[in-house]
Amino acid sequence: MEEAVVIDFTREAIWLIIRLAGPVVLIGLLVGVAIALIQALTQIQEMTLSFVPKMLAIFLSVFLFFPAMASALQAFMEVIADQIIAIE
Repeated sequence: MEEAVVIDFTREAIWLIIRLAGPVVLIGLLVGVAIALIQALTQIQEMTLSFVPKMLAIFLSVFLFFPAMASALQAFMEVIADQIIAIE
């Protein structure tokens, strides 16, 4: 396998990771900011209050986005497998 092909696969893999993790991280960020705003407005400084809603939001978003994530990973793996077969 040529060096350029490996670099292209690596670049595509990094973009795939960003596309897959982006929505989940964004949802965690939005929930975290909302909880921080609520804590600042009410002056409740309980540490578990910030973690539990973020964890639930992240688990729910992974559950909802999992079919799309799986199909993107499958398509990427098919491209890689086709390239490996074409080399031999």
